[in-house]
Amino acid sequence: MKNYKSDMIRNVGLIGHSGSGKTSLAEAMLYNSGAIDRLGKIDEGNTACDYDPEEIKRRISISTSLAPCEWENIKINVLDTPGYFDFVGEVKSTIRVAENAVIVTCAVSGVEVGTEQVFKYADDSGIPRMFFINKMDRENANFYKVLDQIREFFGSKAVPLQLPIGSEANFNGIVDIVSQKAYSFDDKNVKECPIPDELKDEVEKYRSMMVEAVAETDDDLLMKYLEGEELTDAEIQKGLRIGVTSGEIYPILCGSSLTNKGINLVMDTICNYAASPEERPKEKGTKPDSEEEIIRECKFDEPFSALVFKTMADPYVGKLTLFKVFSGSIKSDSSVYNVTQDQTEKFGQVYIMKGKKQENVTEVLAGDIAAVAKLQNTSTNDTLAEKENPILLKPIDFPKPVLSLAAQPKASGDEEKISSGLSRLMEEDKTFEVIKDHETGQLLVSGMGEIHLEVLGAKLANKFGSEMVLDAPKVPYRETIRGTTKVEGKHKKQSGGRGQFGHVWLEIGPLESQEDFEFEDKIFGGAVPRQYVPAVEKGIRETLKEGVLAGYPVVGVKVTLYDGSYHPVDSSEMAFKIAGSMAFKKGAVQAKPVLLEPIMDITVVVPDNYMGDIIGDLNKRRGRVLGMEPKDGKQHIKAQVPMSEVFRYATDLRSMTQGRGSFSSTFSHYEEVPAMFAEKIIAEAQKNQE
Repeated sequence: MKNYKSDMIRNVGLIGHSGSGKTSLAEAMLYNSGAIDRLGKIDEGNTACDYDPEEIKRRISISTSLAPCEWENIKINVLDTPGYFDFVGEVKSTIRVAENAVIVTCAVSGVEVGTEQVFKYADDSGIPRMFFINKMDRENANFYKVLDQIREFFGSKAVPLQLPIGSEANFNGIVDIVSQKAYSFDDKNVKECPIPDELKDEVEKYRSMMVEAVAETDDDLLMKYLEGEELTDAEIQKGLRIGVTSGEIYPILCGSSLTNKGINLVMDTICNYAASPEERPKEKGTKPDSEEEIIRECKFDEPFSALVFKTMADPYVGKLTLFKVFSGSIKSDSSVYNVTQDQTEKFGQVYIMKGKKQENVTEVLAGDIAAVAKLQNTSTNDTLAEKENPILLKPIDFPKPVLSLAAQPKASGDEEKISSGLSRLMEEDKTFEVIKDHETGQLLVSGMGEIHLEVLGAKLANKFGSEMVLDAPKVPYRETIRGTTKVEGKHKKQSGGRGQFGHVWLEIGPLESQEDFEFEDKIFGGAVPRQYVPAVEKGIRETLKEGVLAGYPVVGVKVTLYDGSYHPVDSSEMAFKIAGSMAFKKGAVQAKPVLLEPIMDITVVVPDNYMGDIIGDLNKRRGRVLGMEPKDGKQHIKAQVPMSEVFRYATDLRSMTQGRGSFSSTFSHYEEVPAMFAEKIIAEAQKNQE
């Protein structure tokens, strides 16, 4: 594939609800352009973009695939994204590097929650959008119903440029409203045909809508339109390009990607009206270690800058790094400065990715997307630039993981293997985190949902040869006391030779401050010699690690050493340490011990109509609703909920709100567990200890 200058490139992200046909659309575009020689099918597991074993098995896209094709002397970099919420990080990274989004919508299902979500992401980033109403040949396909939904949800900027001829099994052509020509389909070929009489009124109606939208993009065109003059075809096309690239018009197209009907016309529309990289706003970055703004234009003669938007861990090739060149150019076998990591990297062979295949290139110019293998210190979101002209580009805003589960190896002895594999997968996926919980001793994996974590588990097995089992994490409970007691601890041992003797009196009570533990020495008259007092404290501190109820750490306790006795020969630090420990254990039982659980502050963001369900569900989870605040058209519900009740909340919330709800949580404080729940937890802990 030859090098293309930025004005001849169209970077297009295919986004939309799961199952709307994005991968089939990418496949048809590749086939029509000659990039592949046969039209693959998802059901047959042979598409260019879904090549991962898990994608083939599940018949869904899991990660973004890059598939460039050439059409009308223009290079279209097709970025095929997943539709499942669990893989939203892939959509976010695609929108960061694509200048255009094609929102694929099903002609049967219409606007779904995924359609709303991806539109919002594209809207937040300000990139031009167009809609493709897919599956026009399906039973119950209804173009006009979906068209009305799109305009209802996303406003009057959404304007049809095409109308279908027939639908369902009779879908056999498209009317182009711009050129006022009709086309019928014959495999890859598109033939011009007369506009059916029954569509002429509709064409006139929607052409008026389109012309009005076009007129509003330019003052001269608006004046001409208001004075009742006809706009020429050239003026309409020019106005459409201005409107689409500026985000003032969202063209609506239609077709069937599975049967490759209308896809040529989609590609024509992308070439004619979608924005090239140089037509979008200049890239703003900052100078390293300062807030000083730097602006880079998407031009070949600017200093080189690129953003790494995706990393792929391959056990054979090593690490593949995908990047978008925002300015300048980069050649194979050159040195590059990683501004984020302050490291110089050696670029080997640069590739153009075509699904899983790689095509060698000598140079990549501004606006284009490419890949390189085996970079040592570079990961997703890093900026690459010239050392003499460094810039930090705006990183991708990845969402935080919402679901955490405990991972353990299926086979004993695989701990190291699993840990290493998960670290590699973390490089690949910035919405995935792995941490070792030192308190519970568990390895916690966190992601965007259960399917996300299942897929990562499968990747771990396929790529790195180790399997993990996922389970609910242990709750880091605590124990404390509610009463006060005085207690004696005596350690006396005589077994030939020097004996052991330590004797203390402790007062144990709850601590009023926020501290976990306080020790006070109130010994008078040398009842316990000074040198043994630290040993008493040490013995108590070690005992705090395992409480008397269920073996959880003890917090919120004040211990006062107020009396005791010693033996001039047999007393030692060890004897007093044991005496302190014995006394505390005995006292903890007497001082009304209780179990504490971690409480989380959570904020749930949902549309108004789900409020009742959410509040009812939070009450069932022993939550306390603290308040509600309307913001950005949604309700933000603030509540406090026990940690044990929110482990799988991400999945449940998605189910309750059809995916429209989201939440975030942070640790707040510890609170006493209600007696009926505490009994079960204590019984379970004692059973495990046995």
